[in-house]
Amino acid sequence: MRERRLDPTTRAWTTFANIPPDRPEEAVQPCALCSLPQAGGSIAVVEDLLPMLEASPPPASTGAEPPYEVAAARGASELVVHAREHDETLRTLGPERLEQAIHVWADRYAELGRRPEIGYALVHATVGDEAGATLAHPHSRVDAYPEIPPVPLRELETARAQLEATGRCVFCDVVTAERRDGRRVVAANDSFLAFVPFAARLPYEVHVIAQRHAGSLVDLTDVERTALARLLHAVLRAYDGLFGQPLPYVLAIHQAPTDDGQWQSVSHFHVELTPPHRSASEVRRPYAPELVGGIHVNASVPERSAEQLRAVVG
Repeated sequence: MRERRLDPTTRAWTTFANIPPDRPEEAVQPCALCSLPQAGGSIAVVEDLLPMLEASPPPASTGAEPPYEVAAARGASELVVHAREHDETLRTLGPERLEQAIHVWADRYAELGRRPEIGYALVHATVGDEAGATLAHPHSRVDAYPEIPPVPLRELETARAQLEATGRCVFCDVVTAERRDGRRVVAANDSFLAFVPFAARLPYEVHVIAQRHAGSLVDLTDVERTALARLLHAVLRAYDGLFGQPLPYVLAIHQAPTDDGQWQSVSHFHVELTPPHRSASEVRRPYAPELVGGIHVNASVPERSAEQLRAVVG
């Protein structure tokens, strides 16, 4: 079964995909990604081996009557495989390979955005324990949805309300405030600023934000993409140096919807890095208010987290 169902109480879509669990015998099978042709000998873009979304999905398995809605799982699920080598990470591949990945992400954003059924291309990567053992190659994902997912949508709606109330971009205000204060800044260059958010949801959460108002990857110049790669790499090095061993994290790119029209004025490109662990050795336990209410509780003050990261960023 592969389909999408709408929750009428939240207007949020859930994708259902019967992805079989890992089987032990699969661990000894040859890796399907080792033989992929890779652009420039380094990066390959392939459809997910078990896609959640696809261009020509099967019809939904069931009908739906109001208040419910069901739809085919239309969209795209792609893997960006960064290297042939196993057990590498975005950091160990270095800033040059990371810059190549940024160019590929921009290309996929533009290409998928030209498809009329696509509304948002979500670029993301999970690095560490949660990445799973079935795909050992360093990789990221591009999942393209018909609509804007709930988290980016809430961000965009908040930014629009701020623009209408003050005439200013809230993200530009954040850049100004963080540069002025400095205590939460982890690293910076002429094009990007890396900082622990004032109201960080998790210890060592870091946002890497464009210092000018740029909406998406395709709006960044080549110079800015190089600057982004170098700053991202510096932060990822700091993550690995923080506890003397790799720190798992989730990377997510927040940018303009592919059908950006109405959202362009409030879309400000940034990358969010959220380590899901409290430390390198302690698994972060779910906290009830976070699960049921979206209320985050952070055990580390942002200024202290930024100080610790600055100490190892170099």
